[in-house]
Amino acid sequence: MLASPSNVGGVIAALSAGFGTGMSLIVAIGAQNTFVLRQGLRGGLVVPVILVCTLSDAILIAAGVSGIGAVLQRWPSAIKAIAIVGGLFLVGYAILAARRAFRPGTLTVSPADLTSPKRTLLTCLALTWLNPHVYLDTVLLVGSVAAGHGDSRWLFGIGAVAASAVWFSALGLGARRLSDVFARPAAWRILDGVIAATMFALGITLLVQRG
Repeated sequence: MLASPSNVGGVIAALSAGFGTGMSLIVAIGAQNTFVLRQGLRGGLVVPVILVCTLSDAILIAAGVSGIGAVLQRWPSAIKAIAIVGGLFLVGYAILAARRAFRPGTLTVSPADLTSPKRTLLTCLALTWLNPHVYLDTVLLVGSVAAGHGDSRWLFGIGAVAASAVWFSALGLGARRLSDVFARPAAWRILDGVIAATMFALGITLLVQRG
């Protein structure tokens, strides 16, 4: 168990442990990350999307640190239901991405191509909250690790939330540096192809494992 939060060393250790754990879980090719990346490249609602993802993670991490993860383990049927709905949603999103990849006319970045703010944010929320892996990682896993830090568990949680904020900000805002590359339709075709394959694989995996 770590030192009391009143101890500076203990505070730094708890924050660092939370940041490292959070970063190790979030840095992976997944539905949420690919969506944020695409928004950043297209110059869409990048900041609102980053805020939605970060706040969602903060809520889930807080739930895990507070001990809700132990409660969720008693209702596996709830996780199964989320997996089925989330799997179907991801497959549907994969189909849309595949259509974009095969339609060059939709690959250029222009105001007319940008999705409506409402639809963009709803899609972001769905990709976040309908993914059971989010609950397993942020609520169950982070919650379990945080519990081992005793009185410093909330500092651990703050560190994990900070990791989400840093990652999503870097992913969304940093994507604009690749704007020159994605000015070419071929680059968008490849990106949407990768997104389609990723979403489809994740969706099928959820349906097979949890369905």
